Amino acid sequence: MATAYLCLGSNLGDREGNLARALLLLSEKLELQQVSSVYETEPVGYEAQPLFLNLVCRISTRLSPRQLMRLIIGIEMEMGRIRSFRNAPRSIDIDILFYDDAVLKTRHLTIPHPRLAERAFVLTPLGEIAPDLIHPEMNKTIAELSAALGKPRGVAKRQGGLDVSAVRGRAF
Repeated sequence: MATAYLCLGSNLGDREGNLARALLLLSEKLELQQVSSVYETEPVGYEAQPLFLNLVCRISTRLSPRQLMRLIIGIEMEMGRIRSFRNAPRSIDIDILFYDDAVLKTRHLTIPHPRLAERAFVLTPLGEIAPDLIHPEMNKTIAELSAALGKPRGVAKRQGGLDVSAVRGRAF
C-alpha cells in the first residue's frame, strides 16, 4: 500500500461541512491515517474571494497516482466543484501533495505538488502531521521548507477543529 498526503480546501458554502464530506467520500475508497487541524487561510492568486478552510491528511491506498487523481476529480465533481478559472472560489479542492517518494510529471498530474514549498496554507498543516517528511526533489524536510517561508501570514489555526468522528475507517 502506498502512503500519500492530500491537501483539502473549501471557501464556498458550508466550508467545514465540505471538508468533512470530502474526507468521508475519500474514506470510502482509501484509508485515512491522520488528519491535521483545520486552518483558515487567505486566498492565493485570485484574492477577491472568501477565506478558505484547509487541512492536510495522510492516506494509505492501493490506487495508483492516476487512479487516485481520478477519484479526487470524481469527488470534486460530486461535491459541485466548477472549474471556471484558475484559483476561482470552490466548494472543494483536493490536491495530491506526495505519493510515497514518487516524482511524476505528466500533462495532467505532477507529484510532488509543484507549488507546495511556496504555500504556507499547505506547509503549516502538513508540518503538523509530517514535519520530518522529506521532499524527494528538494531533499528537505517539511519543517525545513516551512522555516524557509518564515512566519506564515494569512494562516490561522481554527479553534475547535473539524469533527471527523463520523468518518468511516477512522484510524487517526
